[in-house]
Amino acid sequence: MICSLIVFVKNPIAGKVKTRVAATVGNEKAVEVYEELLQHTKSIINEWVAQSEGAAQKHVIIYYGDFINANDLWKEPHFAKKRQYDSPDLGDRMKMAFEAELASSARVVIVGSDCLAIREAHLSMAFAALENHEVVIGPADDGGYYLLGMKQLHQNLFENKSWSQPSLLNETIADLAQMSTGNNGLNNNYFLLETLSDIDTWEDYVRAVSTP
Repeated sequence: MICSLIVFVKNPIAGKVKTRVAATVGNEKAVEVYEELLQHTKSIINEWVAQSEGAAQKHVIIYYGDFINANDLWKEPHFAKKRQYDSPDLGDRMKMAFEAELASSARVVIVGSDCLAIREAHLSMAFAALENHEVVIGPADDGGYYLLGMKQLHQNLFENKSWSQPSLLNETIADLAQMSTGNNGLNNNYFLLETLSDIDTWEDYVRAVSTP
């Protein structure tokens, strides 16, 4: 069985990453914050890959927002590298990534690179939850989510959504509830992980690094 982890990242370019952080501390510091987030994300992914989970094969695919960087911290062949689908809509980009990886994987999970609170245990729990659930979600306390996983493509979870808005999680759960009343047998078959905090502002970052 192949378990694939999609990681959506941005290229750490001043003025293009963590713009809400930059509004307080400037573009260069915002890049430093984002690079710290990338390092943290990589470290917990390395821990997840190192954990033995039976006969499962673990694949990690880095999806870049602007261009594929051959010489960054995501070293091949440990990490596959792809470019995100060329669309301004995050839902389109996520949907296309899921479709690509589900073609060869039994379970697929996507994470971003904005959460200092995420741990290896969250990744392991997400993939484990997909054994008995169709969808797994890691809620963020801003009303979005930091993780999404599924065993087959549910396109409506990516369509007509308020991306980066506090209503996103509720909209997604409402779709899942509606799907359960149809003929696909979902029966509210989704699992919610622990709620965590994303780093969107400088205040979020200060709070995260000061939390034991």
